Amino acid sequence: MALRIFLIGLVLSAAVVLGVVIYQSPFSLASRTPPAPTAPPPPLTINYLVAARPLPAGTLVRDSDIALKSVQPSRLPPHAITDSPTARGELRGALVPRYLDAGAPVTLEDVLRPRDRGFLATVLPPGARAVSVAVDAVTGVAGLIWPGDRVDVLLTQQVEGNAAASGHQVVSRTVLTDIRVIAVDQEIVQGATGDVHSAGHVARTVTLEVSPEEAERLTVGQRIGVLSLAIRPLKDLAPPRDEPVFGADVSPELVHSAAPAAPGMQIIQGDQRSMVRFQ
Repeated sequence: MALRIFLIGLVLSAAVVLGVVIYQSPFSLASRTPPAPTAPPPPLTINYLVAARPLPAGTLVRDSDIALKSVQPSRLPPHAITDSPTARGELRGALVPRYLDAGAPVTLEDVLRPRDRGFLATVLPPGARAVSVAVDAVTGVAGLIWPGDRVDVLLTQQVEGNAAASGHQVVSRTVLTDIRVIAVDQEIVQGATGDVHSAGHVARTVTLEVSPEEAERLTVGQRIGVLSLAIRPLKDLAPPRDEPVFGADVSPELVHSAAPAAPGMQIIQGDQRSMVRFQ
């Protein structure tokens, strides 16, 4: 009997000791603090390209014509173009063959890219011609001309004869107005490969959309003088200038320096000579 009581006491003592150990343990349920609630992760979204504004048929796409729209991947429209530098580069300068409403997804079926076959022929309307003009950093507006811009073409040349004698040896005239640019260098784009119009790049040729008669005028102009391009504003209702500008109009000093001497007579008296001018 005494042995049984001893064993019971021993078991009770072990249970008490084990309970104290569990209570003081850092892993006990009593000492465990509940973890702070964490915010759920934001839903995964993806960006795709849409028209930033209504794009009429014939538009050459610019960066400002493209915007982004974010959706969950499961709601991505069919054939939509996801945003990336490569995707944007391929759309720069692309032709929109049919009307696109603002906010509409831009797909490869909605545009004709410069490298696509027949692009240039599609860009040109019936009866139009494409003529390239040689430019430099000055005549090409420091490389700031892009496909889709509208420009005026100025011809500057030197003349001889009576005009030169009166200080009019340099003359400039606007030979074409409101001409659309369809290409810069060999890329019919606004930097499609990312380095066509990078910093420091200067275009060497600009291709213009002109009529057959205007194409002939451009060809002749490149032979007789220097052609320069002037960018026009988007909406310009001012009538085109038809009067030439001469060197003497810019610098009146040219008139005096180039004016011929008045007629005169040389008088010889012995070993003395003098010139008399008739005013």
